[in-house]
Amino acid sequence: MTASRPPALSAGDDREARLPATLEPLVETAKAYARAASAENTNRAYAADWRDYLRWRARQGLDLKPLADPECVGLYLAARASGAAGAGGRPRTVGTIERRLSALVWNFAQRALPFDRKDRHVATVLAGVRRTHGRPPVQKEALLPEHVVAMLDALPPSNLRNIRDRAILLLGFAGGLRRSEVAGLVMSPEDSLHGSGWPEFFDDGILLTLRGKTGWREAEIGRGSSERTCPVAALEAWLKFGRIGRGPIFRSVVGRDVGTEALNDRHVARLVKRLALAAGVRGDLSEADREEKFSGHSLRAGLASSAEIDERYVQKHLGHASAEMTRRYQRRRDRFRVNLTKAAGL
Repeated sequence: MTASRPPALSAGDDREARLPATLEPLVETAKAYARAASAENTNRAYAADWRDYLRWRARQGLDLKPLADPECVGLYLAARASGAAGAGGRPRTVGTIERRLSALVWNFAQRALPFDRKDRHVATVLAGVRRTHGRPPVQKEALLPEHVVAMLDALPPSNLRNIRDRAILLLGFAGGLRRSEVAGLVMSPEDSLHGSGWPEFFDDGILLTLRGKTGWREAEIGRGSSERTCPVAALEAWLKFGRIGRGPIFRSVVGRDVGTEALNDRHVARLVKRLALAAGVRGDLSEADREEKFSGHSLRAGLASSAEIDERYVQKHLGHASAEMTRRYQRRRDRFRVNLTKAAGL
């Protein structure tokens, strides 16, 4: 085994059997670190995309080798983008196609299979897919402060589960957090290697240390203007009544019993959808449309759209690498405030 190739990280790898006995305990540790290199949701998606590629090849009667043939990968992307026969019958979006390619590149690398994503067979097909099927990104609806307040009214603090969900809602909005960041919060950095971050409490609020997509960042969450809408007070109430002293912060609740494992991040998305419907947010839309428009990301977009402060502070708070990315989250803008047509003399 060479130093440049991690031990037994690929399925079916027989290198494990050749390891010295003293190194065998490190095999699972190495696998765990390899999995931790990407977010759990990314790992799941990449594994599903890899299985899809292998199934597609099998349906075409292709041999398993060479797996990393650029021409074959180009055909696979074309089939998925067009919904051609044998591809499941449904065209995939440009975003899905790009993720599929990233998944294949990652899986090839894990198996030490040389692959150049800039190969003309792949690059040309991908450029054509973008040009043919490219559409403006479909953005989730932003939840503005008045919406959050209405959603809180639909969630009275009458039981332990509602106390928890109020904290999730207010912390997710005030922190501009991704749903995975909310669900992955732990009490301290020592509690879990897999946690998304932890809070520190101060008189003026909470400092969240978060592990996001672009690395570590800090998010300051100040106290609200009232106890009812204060994210700090909501979190303190949940920790008190849920008797959370260590480990994951947000957990399942059955009656008065609080679980030990962290909530799945899909709970955040389901909570937002359910409360948006219950509160009548965007009542001008059908229930099906509202179900589609709201998700956990609606909280993050809502903060970016509502915070009337210098844009650079919002960018830092959300952990964006560029101001342009922050602007994509700002759903509510003063359109036509500056009229360039008149300013140009017309």
